[in-house]
Amino acid sequence: MPPNTTATTGDTATTGATSVKSGRKKGRKARLVVLVLVLAIIGGIAYGAYWSISTVRASFPQTTGSIKLDGLSGPVDVKRDGYGIPQIYASSDEDLFMAQGYVQAQDRFYEMDVRRHMTSGRLSEMFGKSQVENDEFLRTLGWDRIAQQEYDTKLSDSTKKYLQAYAKGVNAYLQGKEGKDISLEYAALGFTNDYKPGKWTPVDSVSWLKAMAWDLRGNMQDEIDRALMAGRLGPQQIQDLYPAYPYGRNKPIVQEGRYDELNKAFQQGGGSSTEGTAGGTSAQGATGSSQGTTGTTGSSTTTGTGSGLTSQLGGLYKVLDGLPTAVGVNGQGIGSNSWVVAGKYTITGKPLLANDPHLSASLPSVWYQMGLHCRTVSDKCQYDVTGYTFAGMPGVIIGHNAKIAWGMTNSGVDVTDLYLEKVSANGYLYDGKVKPFKTREETIQVAGGKAKTIVVRQTQDGMPLLSDRDDELVQVGRKASVNSAAPDRGDGYGIALRWTALDPGTSMDAVFALDKADGWDDFRAAAALFDVPSQNLIYAGTDNHIGYTLPGKIPTRSDKDAGALPAPGWESKYRWKGFVKKDELPYEYDPARGYIVTANQAVVDRAKYPYTLTTDWGYGTRSQRITDLIESKIKDGGKISTDDMRQMQLDNSSEIAKLLVPKLLKIDLKDPEVRKAQKLLEGWDYTQDADSAAAAYFNAVWRNILKLSFGNKLPKEVRVKGQCLWVDKIDSTGPVDDDTKVRECGQRDAEQAQPDGGDRWFEVVRTLMDKPDSDWWKTPRSGTRPAANNRDQLFARAMIDARWELTAKLGKDIDTWSWGRLHRLFLKNQTLGTEGPKVLQYLLNRGPWKLSGGEATVNASGWNAAGGYNVLWVPSMRMVVNLADLDKSKWINLSGASGHAFNAHYTDQTGKWADGELLPWSFSGKAVDASTSDTLVLEP
Repeated sequence: MPPNTTATTGDTATTGATSVKSGRKKGRKARLVVLVLVLAIIGGIAYGAYWSISTVRASFPQTTGSIKLDGLSGPVDVKRDGYGIPQIYASSDEDLFMAQGYVQAQDRFYEMDVRRHMTSGRLSEMFGKSQVENDEFLRTLGWDRIAQQEYDTKLSDSTKKYLQAYAKGVNAYLQGKEGKDISLEYAALGFTNDYKPGKWTPVDSVSWLKAMAWDLRGNMQDEIDRALMAGRLGPQQIQDLYPAYPYGRNKPIVQEGRYDELNKAFQQGGGSSTEGTAGGTSAQGATGSSQGTTGTTGSSTTTGTGSGLTSQLGGLYKVLDGLPTAVGVNGQGIGSNSWVVAGKYTITGKPLLANDPHLSASLPSVWYQMGLHCRTVSDKCQYDVTGYTFAGMPGVIIGHNAKIAWGMTNSGVDVTDLYLEKVSANGYLYDGKVKPFKTREETIQVAGGKAKTIVVRQTQDGMPLLSDRDDELVQVGRKASVNSAAPDRGDGYGIALRWTALDPGTSMDAVFALDKADGWDDFRAAAALFDVPSQNLIYAGTDNHIGYTLPGKIPTRSDKDAGALPAPGWESKYRWKGFVKKDELPYEYDPARGYIVTANQAVVDRAKYPYTLTTDWGYGTRSQRITDLIESKIKDGGKISTDDMRQMQLDNSSEIAKLLVPKLLKIDLKDPEVRKAQKLLEGWDYTQDADSAAAAYFNAVWRNILKLSFGNKLPKEVRVKGQCLWVDKIDSTGPVDDDTKVRECGQRDAEQAQPDGGDRWFEVVRTLMDKPDSDWWKTPRSGTRPAANNRDQLFARAMIDARWELTAKLGKDIDTWSWGRLHRLFLKNQTLGTEGPKVLQYLLNRGPWKLSGGEATVNASGWNAAGGYNVLWVPSMRMVVNLADLDKSKWINLSGASGHAFNAHYTDQTGKWADGELLPWSFSGKAVDASTSDTLVLEP
C-alpha cells in the first residue's frame, strides 16, 4: 500500500523561464549575475554610445573581404548564406580544419571557452567562488585528465593533426584581441575580474566529448531514484513505478536481427563472449528480474532502504543537479527521433533520413551548422561533408557527405554504475582486505578569491569516490541500512562511480571516420570507434541501402538483471566482467520492412539477446507513433516525400490522451464549471496544437492525476521544492505504525522532479487502468476537494483541480484557453543570462514562443508534469536528408549560427523552427554558390 499522505500545505512549484542552472548553486550564480549587471549598467551609463555600439559590435565576425592567417598552406573560402551558415572550401585537410576553428571562434568563442572551463573543472576562473563546488566535482571526475590520456595514447596521428590544425585556427582568431573584441560577455566580466581567455588546445576539443557523454550517460538517475524511493516505498510499489517494457506493443529498433547462435554461444560459454576486461573497476549488484524490476536476487539488496543510504544518494543527487549541463537536462528528459525509409517507399526512389535530437533548450543552440569541403577530394584533402557539429570540435557530428547520411539518438544503454563502498581511515574494504585509495591533489583557481586545494580519492582500479565532494556525502554512518551480508556498520560508507567514459577511448577518431565514410562497411567501421557516448546510429546511402548499428563500450555484468540499483563494492564478484564484443552488438541492414525507427526505445528484444544493454529504456511511445505514421503512408502502395518526413517530425498526437480521454468523458461531474472544461475533450483529436484549449485542459488533468496518485506518495528527495506534505513517519526500519505524521517538503528542482509525466508514467498508468481499486488511486480530502477511493473518483478530483488550476493561470473563460499560453519556450544565455534582473534577461535572452507538442510526443517539446508546463527540452535541430538529390535536403537549428547577442543570426532560425519550417540545405558547389550572401577569403 502506498504510504498515507494528507492534504498539501504548499502546492507544487511551477517552472519559470527554462534555463540550465546550477541547482542549489542557483542563488550564488544569481548574485554573480546581479553584480555583473550592475557594473555593466554603470559602465554603460559612463561610456554612453561606446558601450551600446562599439562594445556590442566589436565582436561581430568579419564575413567579407580577406584575412591573412599564418599557418595556412593555401587560400580558404568561407561562404555564408543568408542565415550566416558557413561552407568552407580548402585544398588540404589541415587548412580545412584550421579554417573551421577560426570560423567557429568568430561566431561562438565565448560558448567554447565556457565549455572548456566546465570540462576541465575551471569555471571558478571565470565566474568566481560560486562555481567552486561544481569545479570540485568535475575535477573529481577528471574529464580533462582522461581526454589528455586519449590524446596521448589512443587517437590516431591523423586525428591529432586535425585537432592541432583546429586549435591553430582558434588561436589565430584570438591573437591580438581583447575580451571585448571577442564577445560582449567578456566585456561584462571585465568589470568583476581580470579574466583573459587563454589559448585553445587539442585536448579542449577532446574533453567536450566527455561532457557530451556525461549528459547522455544512461540510467544513473533512475538508479538513484529507485534507491531513494526505497526509503518510503516497498519493492512491489517501486516495481509498479518501473513497469516492464511493452515489447508486444512498442517494437524495438532491431526486429530482424537473428541472435540464435550468439545466445547459444553465450549459454555454452557461461557469458564469456566479451572483449577486453573491465579492469576490475566496478562492483555491481544483481537487481530485478525484468525491465525496471526491483525485486532482488542473492545478496544484491545491499543498498537497503535506510536513512544512511538515502542521505548519501540525496546528497549525490544534489551534487549532480548542481553541475552545468552540456547537451541535456542533467541526464533527464533526453530523447531524440531518427528514422530512415528505404527507396522502395519514397517518391524519389532513394532513401530519406530524418533526425531531431531532443536536448535542453539553450542559447545559443548546442548545434552549429556548417559544411567542410575539399575543392578536390584526394589523399591530401579527403572531406566533403556537411551537417551539425559542436562549437569547439572539428569535423561534423551528424549530417551527410556525398555518399552517405547518418543520424543519432541516445541509446540509453547502461554504462554507469554506482556502488556503496565501505570506507575506513586506512582505505576501503575489498574482498576482506583494506586497500588504500589512490589520491591526487587538485588546485582550483578562483577569480577574485583564494585558490582552493582538494584531494581526490580513487579506488585502486580508478573509480572516483563521489561522496568526497559534499558535506552530506562524507559518511553514511552507523545508520547505513544494508543487508546481513554487509560489513561492520560502525564505519562510514561512500559512493563510487564506474563509467565507461572514464577510460581513454577513440570517439574523436570516429567523428573523422564517419565524415569520410563512403558506404556501409566504412560506416560500421567508423561507428566501432565510437566508444562513448553510446548512440543509436542510422544510415542511408546514395546506393539505396539503409541500416542501423549500436556502437559503444557496453559492460557485461555478473547477472543479466544487474545494473538497476547501487550495489556492494566490497566483493569482487559484483565487478564488470568485460565488454560486449563490437561484432556482437545489435545492427540491421536493409530490413525487409523497409524502414528503421530509433526514438530511445528498446534496441532489441531482451528475451532474444544474451546481454543486458539496460533495464531502463524509454518505453517506445514516440517510436511506435513514428512507425504507425510510416505504415499509414506506405500502405496500399503509398510513397513518402521529404515533406512527409517533416510533417511526421511535427506530429503532436498525445498517446496518453487516447487512453485516458474516453474514461474522463464518462466521469459524472457535479460542478457546471468543471463540466464546461470536460466538454472541451468531446471530439478532440488528441492533437496538442499551440492554440488548442482541449490540449491545455487535458495536460492539466494529466498533471493532476500524476500528482494525486503518485507525486504525493513519493519521498521528499524526488518531489518538487516547495511541495510540503504531512506523511507517515519513517524510521530506519520503515514506516512507524502509530499514526505519527511528519511534515516533509520536496527537495528537487521543478524541472527534475518526479513524476515527470514521460512515457514511463504513461506505462505506469496504462498498467494500473485495469486495477480501478488500486491503492495508488486513493487520495485524501484536501480542503473542499473530495477524497478519492478508486480510479474514477481520483480522475474526477483531477478534473476539478485542473479546472481551477487553469482558471488561476489562464482565466475563467475557457474560450481564451490555449496550450501555447501554458507551454512556452524561453531561450536563455547559458551563463550571464540565466538569472538576474529583467534588464539583463532582455539583453541576452529571447522568448517566449508558444509551442505545440508535448512530452513523449514526436514533436517533443518536453515539460515536467511535477513542476509545471514550460518547455524544458526540445528538438534541438531538425533535418531531412534526400539521398536522391542532396541539394533538396532540409535543415533548421533551434537558434542561429551566432553566439553574439545582437548579431542578426543570434535567433534568426527560431521563429521558423517554432513554426515547423525547414530551410534549404545546399551541398553541391553550384547550390552553395547560389545561396551565398557573404564570402570571406582566408589567405596564408
